[in-house]
Amino acid sequence: MGWLDRSHSVAPPGFNRWLIPPAALAVHLCIGQAYATSVYKTSLVEHFQTSQTAIGVIFSIAIVMLGLSAAIMGTWVERSGPRKAMFAAACFWAAGFLVGSLGISSGQLWLVYVGYGFLGGIGLGIGYISPVSTLIKWFPDRPGMATGMAIMGFGGGAMIASPMSTQLLRGFDPESGAQGWVASGDSVAKLFLTLGIVYFVVMMYGVFSIRVPAEGWRPNGWDPSMARHSGLVTRNHVSASNAIKTRQFWLLWTVLFLNVTAGIGILEQASPMIQDFFRAGDGVSAVSAAVAAGFVGLLSIGNMAGRFAWSSTSDLIGRKNIYMVYLGVGALLYVGLALFGGTNRFLFILLAFVIISFYGGGFATAPAYLKDLFGTFQVGAIHGRLLTAWSAAGIAGPMIVNGMLDAQGKPGTLSAENYQPVLLTMVALLVVGFAANLLIKPVDRKFHEPEKTPVPEFAKEA
Repeated sequence: MGWLDRSHSVAPPGFNRWLIPPAALAVHLCIGQAYATSVYKTSLVEHFQTSQTAIGVIFSIAIVMLGLSAAIMGTWVERSGPRKAMFAAACFWAAGFLVGSLGISSGQLWLVYVGYGFLGGIGLGIGYISPVSTLIKWFPDRPGMATGMAIMGFGGGAMIASPMSTQLLRGFDPESGAQGWVASGDSVAKLFLTLGIVYFVVMMYGVFSIRVPAEGWRPNGWDPSMARHSGLVTRNHVSASNAIKTRQFWLLWTVLFLNVTAGIGILEQASPMIQDFFRAGDGVSAVSAAVAAGFVGLLSIGNMAGRFAWSSTSDLIGRKNIYMVYLGVGALLYVGLALFGGTNRFLFILLAFVIISFYGGGFATAPAYLKDLFGTFQVGAIHGRLLTAWSAAGIAGPMIVNGMLDAQGKPGTLSAENYQPVLLTMVALLVVGFAANLLIKPVDRKFHEPEKTPVPEFAKEA
């Protein structure tokens, strides 16, 4: 397995750095399937005869393990290189689907928790961070754009997974033509088996394609001394162990936690949500399951586009300013969705699309924000630790949304009014996050690494 070592993935002279983003996307588009779980959520509720909250735990476990594995394995990923990390991610991600399929077909919900939740979540965490620091090294001249490229695939995964899953479920279920059809548990089990195999093959393309720059490499014509600097952007470096001792780290942790909590519960509920918002008095929704799946795919486009567009914008206006947009404008949009979203289908889709673009942008801008605050020395490991905020939000978001909706009524009977308490709660979270972002200041010099400490060449350039 020596071919997986970092030494075997060093790019030769003249290597085109634009070949790296497709390798990163091959992994992130696959693990981004996590955002398409709402497509079969109702099916699992009926198959296991349980609550939305119990099924939402599957997603929560996966996100918890994403953050924990990223935090624990961040240093290993930096040391071992992206090729070995991406291979490990592919193995865990595929195994999660296979074990999850067994759990569904045997009627054992705990096996789905272990499979998709635990094993798949480890694959999510390792796969999420492995391309990020690599792309920052390849694009030190445009760190915001680089992190956007690295992470936009995760947001766009549902764009592929949602319609693909819907079509596969229809093909696997002979009752798919019935009115009010909900996919059977058997068809979801077959879907998991199929996705596990397909995603492993696609992720292996990324494994074979990824490269790291040679020591001392820098983009042609780029002079690091001309890089844009501001009071918040440091020229020094902070280690991962020191970063978590700073006020700035925990303020940014709070910002990410609240931004993710506000968005993740809605994403996880997206398919039934649009059907509930436009449910007639007789209980029949004007939005079919196929259209709802298309809406999930559209949100995926917004999620993906926001990760690239907004993080690239942050290179121009600064990370702190762009987070003020995510949190401040986002809160206003949530108010609009709560009060007026049910009046017009186009308005509902537009508000949700922009909200999710901010949600995705927050993820993509976070690594560049960390680079500004702490430098590039061990930025991958610091990013892994920051993702524990995602783990916490993966519990809080779905629990808040599913718990409040379970209190409002049974799935398939809810309406737009039932979502108002949930959405206004999200507004309050974003306002607190906005205040936390305002408090972020430059890191105190006492946390900086001494100048005599050796710093990798890529860190000096960035």
